[in-house]
Amino acid sequence: MNTEPRPQQPTVPAATAQRLQDAMKRLRARLRAESGQNATGLTATQLGVLASVIREGPVTAARLAALEHVSAQAITQILTVLKAAGLVHSEPDPLDGRKKLVSADASATELIDRILAGRGSFLARAIDQVVAPEEREDLEKAVDLLERLAEADLDGLNGLGGLGGGGR
Repeated sequence: MNTEPRPQQPTVPAATAQRLQDAMKRLRARLRAESGQNATGLTATQLGVLASVIREGPVTAARLAALEHVSAQAITQILTVLKAAGLVHSEPDPLDGRKKLVSADASATELIDRILAGRGSFLARAIDQVVAPEEREDLEKAVDLLERLAEADLDGLNGLGGLGGGGR
């Protein structure tokens, strides 16, 4: 039996983790405002599902629920809102008439493209104004770190701490 103490992994101070969480929350809110997303009247989750419908194109509600990590009931509620807004429609699956395939309206693609362009435009302008040329390499490193954090699989929980992951 090995009685030597295991080396301690350095831990990130809670304050640093909280600062990162707060900064990401403020940046998401700013992106929503700057892109016109808030003016759509749709939630971030509804827009995320809409983007998945566009990306996956004709897709079942079950597949959407799996992609968005939400329940079938939540997807049904979201699709009801998106259908009422005229952004998606469904039709019987030609291979299995018991299933419905959800497709996006052309206006949905235009909406998502406009929001994504607005986000990209804001970020590009903000980087140009706030990040000095000598800091650009640091920004690249920070993006790499954020991508790694987003992909982290901590004990099979996908880094979510058991909280679920449907929200954007």
